[in-house]
Amino acid sequence: MDSVSSDTRPARADAPLPAAARQGLKIVIVGGFGVGKTTMVRSVSEIRPLDTEATMTQVGHGVDDPAGIPGKSTTTVAFDFGRITVDDEHVLYLFGAPGQERFWFLWDRLFAGALGAIVLVDQRRIADSWYAIDRLEHQGTPFVVACNSFGPGPSLAEVRDALDLDPHIPLLDCDARVRDSCKDVLISLVEYRYRPEIARRNPA
Repeated sequence: MDSVSSDTRPARADAPLPAAARQGLKIVIVGGFGVGKTTMVRSVSEIRPLDTEATMTQVGHGVDDPAGIPGKSTTTVAFDFGRITVDDEHVLYLFGAPGQERFWFLWDRLFAGALGAIVLVDQRRIADSWYAIDRLEHQGTPFVVACNSFGPGPSLAEVRDALDLDPHIPLLDCDARVRDSCKDVLISLVEYRYRPEIARRNPA
């Protein structure tokens, strides 16, 4: 039985929003190819996520580089979508962006109107995250950085240095497979977004 058929969460059509819901807040999850963006959306969404995972075939050879990602057999070809109801009035919509360079043109549109973003990093392939950070800074979108757990690797301090992150940008450890770990990253993003100095630059 595959993970989709065994997922007991309701589909979006079977889980309507509360009648009092008034504000939808968009959060985008970005990062390099194979860092765990789809896994994060699946872990934390209250509904069965909409994803666009497709099986990798020989057609993609030379287009998508799976080097450093042993065992990866699928890839996102549009975006992932999940949802979290915060309270009766507020709902978080999660969008996982595809990491391959050929889909980067989608990112700026996904960033439009976003509350903020999570840059998910594989600390073994730090350079894969540079473009995401560059685009977010260019767009002026608040973001936090989360290092997904892939085993031993550089420390958070070494990752911060390698990414040349400003000291005020939160950098966290994360396991994209674990719901509570993903929730901690989301909470950190919301808290960062509403710091007075960040909120002044990015009014809601």
